[in-house]
Amino acid sequence: MTKFELPERTKKFHVDVIKLCEHFAKNAAGFETAKQLIRSAGFVGANHRAACRGKSKADFIYKLEIVLEEADESLYWLQVSTEAELVPL
Repeated sequence: MTKFELPERTKKFHVDVIKLCEHFAKNAAGFETAKQLIRSAGFVGANHRAACRGKSKADFIYKLEIVLEEADESLYWLQVSTEAELVPL
């Protein structure tokens, strides 16, 4: 993978999540879950870009750890969305 592929993939992930959330149930649970999912998916790409601008190796690693946390949170919201049947499969 080149250094240009991961920023594009994380941006595509965010865009894909936004498109998915358009199909969520139009109720309080759907809106709140979509909001959390969109936010965490966006932070994956945004924080990856920030990591690439790290001031040191330690700063880069720290920021990548945040990316991993946000990716894990996104996975959580995707799992909740599926189990709560907020989006048709």
